[in-house]
Amino acid sequence: MSPWRQARPELIIAGVFTTAMAAAGLAVAGWPGVAAVTTGAAAIALLVVRGLAPRPAAAASRQARESDGGTRSITGYSQRRFLVVSGLSNGAFYEADLQPLLEHLLAARLAERHGVNLYTEPEAARLVFVRTAGDEALWRLIEPSRTAPASPHGISRRALARLIDRLEHL
Repeated sequence: MSPWRQARPELIIAGVFTTAMAAAGLAVAGWPGVAAVTTGAAAIALLVVRGLAPRPAAAASRQARESDGGTRSITGYSQRRFLVVSGLSNGAFYEADLQPLLEHLLAARLAERHGVNLYTEPEAARLVFVRTAGDEALWRLIEPSRTAPASPHGISRRALARLIDRLEHL
């Protein structure tokens, strides 16, 4: 069924309204009034049709990208980079910001891949995470119940790289 057929009642109402307005324009201003009413109705109809017409795919995707805020991904990247750089150089920053982020990633990975809740089953989570003696040292950097802070200088690049690698392979 044609979409125009479905819109028949609205089109009839618009036609009756335009005819009534043209008659009013004729009564008030004569033929110039009819011309003004029909010109205005045609302009409104064009605007309505343009608004209802589907956009080409390229324009629609371009508009979606523009409205998405292209700077959002750049801003997110720079914030993550700032977190990592600050966590590498400052122990307090690691404890306050980078460690909770890594802990959250660990909790998500354990839940998705192993069905283990890091916070309610910490010992089971440790058994899944720790495979070697090196993993035990990494666990102490990321475990949620740890009491000893990281180095005052933050986490080392090597430890962070090993920790991220371990999270990826978990």
